[in-house]
Amino acid sequence: MKILKLPKDKLDYFASVVQSFGEVHAPVEQDGKFAFKRLARWSEARLDYDRTILPPKKYFLPPRETLFQFKPGAGYIPFAGDMEKKIVLFGVHACDVYALNILDMVFGGKYPDPYYLERRKNIAIIGVECVPDAQCFCRSMRADFVDHGFDLFFHDIGGYYLTMVGTALGDDMVLATRPLFEDVGAGDIDEYKRRSGEKRKKFQIEVEIRDLPEIFEMEYASAIWNELGEKCLSCGSCSAVCPTCYCFDVADDVQLGTRAGGRTRTWDSCLFATHALVAGGENFRKSRSSRVKFRFYHKQRGFVAEYGRPSCVGCGRCISACPVKIDVIKVLDTLREMQHVVSH
Repeated sequence: MKILKLPKDKLDYFASVVQSFGEVHAPVEQDGKFAFKRLARWSEARLDYDRTILPPKKYFLPPRETLFQFKPGAGYIPFAGDMEKKIVLFGVHACDVYALNILDMVFGGKYPDPYYLERRKNIAIIGVECVPDAQCFCRSMRADFVDHGFDLFFHDIGGYYLTMVGTALGDDMVLATRPLFEDVGAGDIDEYKRRSGEKRKKFQIEVEIRDLPEIFEMEYASAIWNELGEKCLSCGSCSAVCPTCYCFDVADDVQLGTRAGGRTRTWDSCLFATHALVAGGENFRKSRSSRVKFRFYHKQRGFVAEYGRPSCVGCGRCISACPVKIDVIKVLDTLREMQHVVSH
């Protein structure tokens, strides 16, 4: 991996040149919150944001997309949509890059998803280091630092951004603006290490995940799931804002009065009452408590068994989004601290 540094006062010029690689999208402030949007001008970008409402997932797995169209006599018609559009996603935090790496395993694994993979190929990722706030626990989930999944990654070292070049595309971006970048010196390395140590101290939340899957197994019948089921509204907000939730539904939309239409994919949630509903009316997770339990178990137990790590990256979005204040941290801490009365 090549490491260079970019003067902060040259960032505007760098961003203007990067536009030749695709539409530049970055976090923009709206009503006190932040969202990734296409920039009308670079001054709109807010690289000092805490977290966006929706994660970058929305670019790779859109909330609603047409997979293909169909028409009598013509059969199935491929629908490319905007999959081939070149985009530069500027200002992605490490936890969200890590989340994309998780989605890469899911959609690029045994059954590759061509729609996701085509977008992944055409969307460049420029990461930016963040400052943890009161809801961040990405360090506990080992997602506060990434060494792949991005084209460039900027680390703040004062007057410069220490720049990690992660791919050939990132190298092309550097070459296109090479006079802006400088070689890294010993002082820059020391400053990076110092700031990295300071960042570790700023995390206010720590979660022990070492034996969490085993604890989940032991607490499968715990009363906590009924308590959470009583609170949960099954609104799916936590799934929508989660950078690694990937459940979707597929349906055929037929044009009224015809046999033509399109097959669409939309975001789904394991918390929806219809998520486990099958033909004949059987619902394998009819109660809200069973759906809440399934979501926690999939992220902290099932995903570990399949891929070797939890699918949670500690971004804190679900804590902010839940209208009834179900806090994943408190749930995990409660499971670990629960005491059981032993009868003799």
